[in-house]
Amino acid sequence: MKKYEKPEKIETYWFETYGCQMNIAESNALKTMLEGVGIVEAADEEKADIVIINTCSVRKSAENRVWGRLGNYSRIKKEHPMILIVIGCMAERLLNELQKDAPWVDYVLGTNDKQKVIEIATGVESIDRDDAYSFLQSYYKEGDFSTFVPIMNGCNNFCTYCIVPYVRGREVSRSVESILEEVKFLDSKNVKEITLLGQNVNSYNYIDEYGNQFNFPKLLEKVCDVANNIQWIRFESPHPKDFSDELIQVIKNQEKVAKHLHIPLQSGNSRILKKMNRSYDREKYLTLIEKIRKEIPNITFATDVMVGFPSETEEEYLDTLSAMEILRCNEAYMYFWNPREGTPATKMDGQLSDKIKHERLQKIIDRQQEIFGEEKEKYANGIHTVLVTKESRNDKKQMLARDEHNQMVAFSANEELSPGTLVKVEYLSVNGNTIIGRQI
Repeated sequence: MKKYEKPEKIETYWFETYGCQMNIAESNALKTMLEGVGIVEAADEEKADIVIINTCSVRKSAENRVWGRLGNYSRIKKEHPMILIVIGCMAERLLNELQKDAPWVDYVLGTNDKQKVIEIATGVESIDRDDAYSFLQSYYKEGDFSTFVPIMNGCNNFCTYCIVPYVRGREVSRSVESILEEVKFLDSKNVKEITLLGQNVNSYNYIDEYGNQFNFPKLLEKVCDVANNIQWIRFESPHPKDFSDELIQVIKNQEKVAKHLHIPLQSGNSRILKKMNRSYDREKYLTLIEKIRKEIPNITFATDVMVGFPSETEEEYLDTLSAMEILRCNEAYMYFWNPREGTPATKMDGQLSDKIKHERLQKIIDRQQEIFGEEKEKYANGIHTVLVTKESRNDKKQMLARDEHNQMVAFSANEELSPGTLVKVEYLSVNGNTIIGRQI
């Protein structure tokens, strides 16, 4: 057998997806398109005719995992003919390096070229790069009861620690018509929960052919209007600087918009926020949170927080800790700053040791875990609607679910329930990060 032979015919595919929800959505869309031309999912990667690795560049660890997997595929390709494609943000950022250091990769496609996977799979191998990002028709995977709807791509903010604007490009908004058509389709498929996606989702701004302008609040209202069977509409990830009073009112007044918001903080100190180029300070962020709570008393929050940014002092770190006390999140994504090649923060003075960064992160995680428990205790009563996700592995009469506030719920069922079912559950207690209840 020749080294790295290609299959005579492509009948099976295998996907590996790393990184953000947008990558998951895009992979789902490509899987659906492959199946639409008769290519089915393989039993495993070693039996696939075409393998697609959808990559992430936000953190170095994600890229390291891909390099490791590529080494594995070098071995597999010597024994089994296949086409190997690397797509996504890492492919965009490291196009030349991938072509040079992993010659067994057949195609490297950046963020604007992912749809060319279908052309390759069906025998059309024109790999000319596109100049602009294009949205796919649908990101739904058959059988999903919770799914993503990308509405914009790219970012114009250039936070000093973030690689996204360099690999995803400038902001592009999907047409209102296309979004609403997809939501109607998902509604007809009995999807119960959708998440509108964008790197900076609330900066959505679309002008139609008649000159009508649609910002994110207007779009969100239109989505609610066509979502009949959908229970909850969520969105990820908004930027605090674009969180308008108009948007707050839409969230307040539209019953289908989940009353759980993920609003990244990153730092609770104004000087560090300025160095991050976040376009808001501590006061503006906490004022926004206070305003939302006043308008929507039953709201809950999730956030992102970073510690150990270059030159962060102990006092400035404590500002972040105190901001988390005010936020009282029931979800938080906590991490320490790691240098990301190509971003301004890597060249900043005052780089902190790994020891300091680890200590600060552990302290904030420990306190936030206590807050999680305290917040969940507040909700561990009353009757709530939950979306069944799966059966408990330990007890077939016990079901797992998520509620409007994205909290995990384990409950005893009094009937046979399938994933994707909405049921009423009485909350009784809390066990770790899980609310315990019983079906009504």
